[in-house]
Amino acid sequence: MRIAYLHGFNSGAASIKGRQLGDAIAALPEAARPEYYLPQLAHRPAQAMRMVRRWADAGDRDRLTFVGSSLGGFYATHLAETYGAKAVLINPALHPDRDLAPYLGAQRNPYTGEAYELTAEHFAELSAFKVARIARPQHYLLLVQTGDEVLDYRVAVAFYAGAWQFVRGGGDHAFHDFAAQLPVILRFAGVDPAAVERQRTGAA
Repeated sequence: MRIAYLHGFNSGAASIKGRQLGDAIAALPEAARPEYYLPQLAHRPAQAMRMVRRWADAGDRDRLTFVGSSLGGFYATHLAETYGAKAVLINPALHPDRDLAPYLGAQRNPYTGEAYELTAEHFAELSAFKVARIARPQHYLLLVQTGDEVLDYRVAVAFYAGAWQFVRGGGDHAFHDFAAQLPVILRFAGVDPAAVERQRTGAA
């Protein structure tokens, strides 16, 4: 079993959600612990996808789960369709080539300090990864909050119709109280429910 966490736009491997998921996985009994991949994604979409696909192709591809937040959710959807894998989507972006248009120009990633220019070439690469319709809704777990100040949660609810969905009132784009969803995410990925419960309760 293998799990990857894909961060959002101008975020990073040091982001809170990625670290929280990693901590939850590390706390599982060794026999139940999946491989965890937490990359610092390149700002160029094509390069970011090559990074993740190299990791996916280097191991067992039968029990993959891609967890993605915002832009990472967009990537996770493309990868889930490509590999027939599962995906957990946290306030996912569906049209980043449109939604990121106001950010055209100079950028600096606050997690890495990297400076770069967001250009039309980024949007062209993003367009190539768009999924028109998900083939296996049951392979998706959607986590959205109605208080998302960046994206309209209703767009994701409609697009992922038929998927497992958790729609919570209030919250924000960062997904307030994400840690409370970790047991659900781990079980959805295929981790032994008993191991998840022991980790949650701190039982030996």
